[in-house]
Amino acid sequence: MRGYEGAAGFGPIDNVEVEVGFGRAKDRDADPDAKIRAVGAAVKWVPLQAESGLSAGFKYEYGRERVSGEATSRADSLAGLATWTFEQGPRVHVNLGRAWVRDDEDVNFWGVGLDVPITEQLDFVIETFGEEHSGPDRQLGLRYTIAEGVKVSGAVGRGNDRTIANVGVAWEF
Repeated sequence: MRGYEGAAGFGPIDNVEVEVGFGRAKDRDADPDAKIRAVGAAVKWVPLQAESGLSAGFKYEYGRERVSGEATSRADSLAGLATWTFEQGPRVHVNLGRAWVRDDEDVNFWGVGLDVPITEQLDFVIETFGEEHSGPDRQLGLRYTIAEGVKVSGAVGRGNDRTIANVGVAWEF
């Protein structure tokens, strides 16, 4: 499957971020090829924020996905977010959540990640994530800060009999 995603977020008040997103993909393994279209929105609230030590919050997401020739599916999810930042720079992230999928099985999901600064601008990133009834996905990559608020990233990985690759650009303003 190959595709792309995009998202835009806005922080209307301290500790709150509102996000909208979309995605498009094509699964060439299906017969006939399946086109997937998705849209969604999220609200992230992180009331506990620290330069070092624990930062924690919650993220609620709503999503709608349509696969060509099938009915539209809708899902809500809620995740607990936690990050521990060490004074030397590394950060450990843990996410635990549940997704409620209309007309399908609800699932629990999780993620664990580690960001390790290599230089002031370059971080090494490793993560594993998954959901109930499937094996974990694992990937590693790099994140580079081009300028204040502008970052590029890339990662590759494997999991659930598939190869994962992604590239991204983040612009914070």
